[in-house]
Order: sequence, then C-alpha cells, then structure tokens
Amino acid sequence: MQDIHTLLAALHRPRLLMRAARIGAQDYRRTAHLPRLLGYGVLPRHGQALMRLMDMEADQERLRGASDASYNLVRHVDILIAIVSEARDLRATQHGGPQLASVT
Repeated sequence: MQDIHTLLAALHRPRLLMRAARIGAQDYRRTAHLPRLLGYGVLPRHGQALMRLMDMEADQERLRGASDASYNLVRHVDILIAIVSEARDLRATQHGGPQLASVT
C-alpha cells in the first residue's frame, strides 16, 4: 500500500479543477466543510480524512472521465478543496509549520 504522500503526488487533474480547488482552499474550514463530505460525528485525523477523500475523488474522476450523467462538478471541486486543505494541514502538523500541498 502506498503512503498518503505518494498518492497525493500521483494525483493529476485538469488544471481548471485544481485551480478552483486551490482558490476554494483559502476559505476551507475543517469543522464546517469536512462533516458535509464525510458525514457528521467525530472528525477523523488528517490522514484518515485524506484517504476517504481520495476514494471519493477517485469515484468522481471515474464518473467525469466516463461522461456519466451522475457526475457532479460542484461535489468534485468540494472534494478537491478538502483534499488540498487536508494535505496542507497534514504537512503542517508533520513538519511543524504551514506549507502548501503539492497536489497538481
């Protein structure tokens, strides 16, 4: 199994999606946004949240690639916003200071 940093480095999405995610990440509030995506209750740690978000994003990417009618662009961007923000927060906790996520 690959670690979370390897998975994040391998995540490549269209430039416009990632640009929207980075802009949205500026206003990300974990306690408000994450429960809406993952369900209400106790918030998982950054690594656990990222793994669940990556699975959800992979499903959205599959739907987008297949031009499936059930694809939801807003949901996809919301998930990417959470991924960018959670990755940034995970790096900050691991390295002792804020850094930008290298998700492209």
